[in-house]
Amino acid sequence: MAKRDYYEILGVSKSASAEEIKKAYRKMAIQYHPDKNPDNPEAEDKFKEAAEAYEVLSNADKKARYDQFGHQGLGGNGGYSGGGMNMEDIFSQFGDIFGGGGFGSFFGGGGGGRRTKKGTNLRVKLKLNLQEIANGVEKKIKVKRHIVAAGVTFKTCSACQGSGQVKKVVNTMLGQMVSASTCAVCGGNGQIVDKKPAEADSRGLIVKEEVISINIPGGVGEGMQLSMSGKGNETPGGIPGDLLIVIEEAEDEVLQREGNNVIYDLHVSFVDAALGASIEVPTIDGKVKIKIDPGTQGGKMLRLKGKGIKDINGYTRGDQLIMVNIWTPTELSREEKNVLESLRASENFKPDPGKQDKSFFDKMKEFF
Repeated sequence: MAKRDYYEILGVSKSASAEEIKKAYRKMAIQYHPDKNPDNPEAEDKFKEAAEAYEVLSNADKKARYDQFGHQGLGGNGGYSGGGMNMEDIFSQFGDIFGGGGFGSFFGGGGGGRRTKKGTNLRVKLKLNLQEIANGVEKKIKVKRHIVAAGVTFKTCSACQGSGQVKKVVNTMLGQMVSASTCAVCGGNGQIVDKKPAEADSRGLIVKEEVISINIPGGVGEGMQLSMSGKGNETPGGIPGDLLIVIEEAEDEVLQREGNNVIYDLHVSFVDAALGASIEVPTIDGKVKIKIDPGTQGGKMLRLKGKGIKDINGYTRGDQLIMVNIWTPTELSREEKNVLESLRASENFKPDPGKQDKSFFDKMKEFF
């Protein structure tokens, strides 16, 4: 099932400010909050859908990628950012709306207690060749993550009594005011390590190398960042951070990328250009033969439809554009020189461009 537009979900325009987006999300969250709609799966789905939309549109980087590439810029349906959120994820990630006894306790419970802490994100660079970028690819990479060691047990933090917050009462001229701050002992988790194996650190964590499979959609570009939820570092009593994948493009030796199109410089002899020929050229998907018509001029552009790169935001593909260059030999034998000299005065060998022969700039306008 295709994902709905995030702006449509929250009922805001693309030009909406951060405050307008937050306000729209808060309104929907109140309407579909689980405490207000018990045993209502449809309301819970709408609550999660709104939270997913807000997660993206409230993050400047994710919002920019979504505005440019749509859902595919975030991994689309490939298991990247926003997918598979559960209620714990939502209450922990949006503590400014649900936490601290504010919105979460609006209906008498739910997320108003201890806020679940999230582990730190990991960032890796992934270099892809042109073929992988064009068609999409599954990659397996090794990642070193902090995970909670086997056998670690926790106990309730005595400093905050498991709440994750330390409250302080301050007497002011307006009366008593209560301020809350994150517990310094447990870091807001409400729990501390009770028992741990010798190889674990003071938080009960060890470093483990894992092989992670990543599905890269076709059409990604240099500098684009994808996110895999829950594949970052773990934190005791909390939820794991995310794995951020930054795309790098490896330069191809023969093909150049121009948006979703691929450009290839083809050099042909003036004999083949004059007489015509069948020539093999490389493409992203392997070599193909193309026909050079008799009398082909230098600078002519040929198009191979659909031989370019997949559009990350759709199902179309770009084209391969072939620039024909006439190769002039730099060294000639005496016999070759004599043959060419005999043709020098021929009327057919004198340049005579007609109006139908477009200039280089006209050809560039036509193709781009």
